[in-house]
Amino acid sequence: MIISRDLYLNRLIAHRHNGLIKIITGIRRCGKSFLLFNLFKNFLLDDGVNPAHIIEIALDDRRNKALRDPDNCLKFVLDKVTNSKEQFYLLIDEVQYMPEFEDVLNSFLHVANLDTYVTGSNSKFLSSDIITEFRGRGDELRVHPLTFKEFTKTVPDLKFDDAFNYYQTYGGLPYTALLSNEEEKGSYLKRLFDEVYLKDIIERNKIRNNLQVEILLNVIASSIGSLTNPQRLENTFKSSGDKQISAVTINQYLNYFIDAFLIEKVERFDVKGKKYISTPQKYYFSDIGLRNARLNFRQQETTHIMENIIYNELRARNYSVDVGVVEINERQESGHYVRKQTEIDFIAGKGSQKYYIQSALSLDLETKLQQEIRPLTNTGDSFKKIVVVKDNILPSRDENGILTLGLKQFLTEPNCINL
Repeated sequence: MIISRDLYLNRLIAHRHNGLIKIITGIRRCGKSFLLFNLFKNFLLDDGVNPAHIIEIALDDRRNKALRDPDNCLKFVLDKVTNSKEQFYLLIDEVQYMPEFEDVLNSFLHVANLDTYVTGSNSKFLSSDIITEFRGRGDELRVHPLTFKEFTKTVPDLKFDDAFNYYQTYGGLPYTALLSNEEEKGSYLKRLFDEVYLKDIIERNKIRNNLQVEILLNVIASSIGSLTNPQRLENTFKSSGDKQISAVTINQYLNYFIDAFLIEKVERFDVKGKKYISTPQKYYFSDIGLRNARLNFRQQETTHIMENIIYNELRARNYSVDVGVVEINERQESGHYVRKQTEIDFIAGKGSQKYYIQSALSLDLETKLQQEIRPLTNTGDSFKKIVVVKDNILPSRDENGILTLGLKQFLTEPNCINL
């Protein structure tokens, strides 16, 4: 089965011939190569591009080992295009295998009839130093695992509840979605975590204490959506009897996980003070199936998993996402008021658009309803405010203008937040 990724394909098409290097990033096995070498290539062919004008280089293929040398690669490509005035397309997979690749890519920018696209599975090659090297000439496209809507195309006969149960358990990596039974899905995810992601992080960063890395991954997987920081995590290690890891080392390891696109860090933003709060932060897994596999599918807390899935959905829709902090005055029994911090799960932004979004399993209790909407009614602005509940409900809006949506509608109708 071919899983269409129109969300990303359309972005690539829109950025064609823009004079920039198109850099496709994302966690390994999320479908970057398929997007570039199958979906985008087929689009080019259907658009009338001569197959001989599409240059494909997979640097993770040992048969292309010679092209990992930057000078060899540069010469190989230039020999194909410099004697022609016709348009060429260069597709390079896993560009981080090439030393000095940023210098090579900058050279390609000087070739007027060459449109270049590259993939990479490590965010280090988009570090501030390399961005400086590109001087604003790199155009990043982040690819995520399958959204729920994309995933449902692999199980068209399942009703929402059944499809969501599979998705919240095994996630959205394309190959996982195509496996036929649960045992195969679970085994593949556990093997992938150990043999690809974990091994890659340890080898790339020359980590000596593998056990510390594995324990930290377990802690982060167990606490998705919870506020934490390296100092708190150090204390967690100490309480469990491991006193050998410092907050500095923990922070370094967390950055390694982020560089590998395995997790994402979400900052807190003071809505009224209009400033970021440096600590603590939240962490979410890029794929919930990998998170579950790391914990051997034992900790299936629906509340936190749903929150992680909503976060991933917003990121796939190209929103920037923060955690919102709203300070309110709360009256005590004594009659005195105290300042209290309340939280908005997500502040989603794209251009001039901004949405405040709460994730809630249910609003069946009045106390729960008030808990969720209280920070929304105290933001002091008129941006759209939304509560997403797991129940399959019709959308409704209360007297404060707060929109309540069912999870099914949120995941399957991207424009529903504008109702």
